[in-house]
Amino acid sequence: MTILRTLLAAAIAAALTACASTETKLPAVDVPALDAAPVAGIDRWWTQFNDPQLTALIEEALASNLDLGIAVLRIEEARANLRIVRSSLYPAVEAYAGADRSRRSNATEPTFPGPLTSNFYSAGLQASYEVDLFGRVRAGANAAQSTLLATRYNTETVRTVLAAQVATTYFTLLALDAELQISRDTLVSRDESVSLQRMRYDAGLISEFDLRLAEADRASVAASVPPLERSRAQTEAALASLAGRSARAVFTPVIMRGAVLQEMPMPDVPPGLPSDVLTRRPDIRQSEAQLAAANARIAEARAQYFPSLILTGRYGSESSELANLFSGPALIWSVAASALQPIFEGGRISAQVDAATARRQQVELDYLQAVQSAFRDTHDALVAHRSARESFIAQDERRSLYAQAYMLADARYRSGYVSYIDVLDTQRNLLEAERQRVLALRARQVALVDLYKALGGGWSPEQFAEAR
Repeated sequence: MTILRTLLAAAIAAALTACASTETKLPAVDVPALDAAPVAGIDRWWTQFNDPQLTALIEEALASNLDLGIAVLRIEEARANLRIVRSSLYPAVEAYAGADRSRRSNATEPTFPGPLTSNFYSAGLQASYEVDLFGRVRAGANAAQSTLLATRYNTETVRTVLAAQVATTYFTLLALDAELQISRDTLVSRDESVSLQRMRYDAGLISEFDLRLAEADRASVAASVPPLERSRAQTEAALASLAGRSARAVFTPVIMRGAVLQEMPMPDVPPGLPSDVLTRRPDIRQSEAQLAAANARIAEARAQYFPSLILTGRYGSESSELANLFSGPALIWSVAASALQPIFEGGRISAQVDAATARRQQVELDYLQAVQSAFRDTHDALVAHRSARESFIAQDERRSLYAQAYMLADARYRSGYVSYIDVLDTQRNLLEAERQRVLALRARQVALVDLYKALGGGWSPEQFAEAR
């Protein structure tokens, strides 16, 4: 008895030590000043570009994209897992019925009287319930609830990334349209130039060298068209895939265009860091929920140090005759309670607590990393946005200057002051300047999309809370 009391006291002391409170507050983070007002219209930022086709594509992707569909189904899986865990908070009641027919041996000593063959029938209800005295089951339910919340935030992360990816791909498609149109317009101009040079050559006004230069320049422009057509076709297929369309629609994609890239408005984003950037980023909210789940898992593991109390009950009938199964004399019932206190398990519970604690520390570092990534993304997006805007202004001015230079070079050539090589050089520079201007315009739009994504645009925390 002395040994038993000593072991019991040791078990209780270990349980009390193990069930110390688990820290649940978020780790402290050093963040820059959040002094800017929230960005207007960030929930559906793509409408700021005033392009109905872009809006339609993003809405289609949010409704039908396969990756997003998988993420939504993971929510359903997590919700079902939560129901499974919560079911342990309630008694389990089962109905049973059985029939047994057996024969005893007649070759045993001593020989028992009565028939050798007998029947046994039973039916009734049985119930069992584990009393959650120390919160182990409830801690598991809390962990499952937080895991469900983290899964929902992960879906919102997929949603924000998907919207940005569709917009970026759409702007790439518009840029390819613009580049292709520039190349085709330039090719028409080169055809006219070759025709003019051939007429001048036939008239003996220029040498064969000038004619071949014009033809080579025309061939160079013609060679740029097929790669652009290929890239455009591949980009259309990528958009159809992002939109979640069928294999047939991806193979033969039909992507409608809205506004022309050069005429698309440029939404204005106020400088600075919005005060809601930490709460808007779904990946940060996901890390917070995962941290809460990890804390609950520690509590669940520590609760194993405490005894478990299980209640069982049974009510029914047993009879050797089926006709008497539900008669009064056949009634049976039982009520029982049992307690189990771990004494020695080779360190299993301790190891499980240590494993849960280590996982919690990993999730805490994941949270810090998520915050770090959020501000790095925002920093890079702000820098890229400012740089892309300045680059576009410079490229636009460059293109205007080369257009003026080409007009002057052509006039000087027709007056005989410069050679045709000077005209061709100016034409090539103008073509390259026009292409670089389109690419700079695309980069400006994409940088704005990245900024919206970095600020947590693409979902509504208010609607998310209402949907819970």
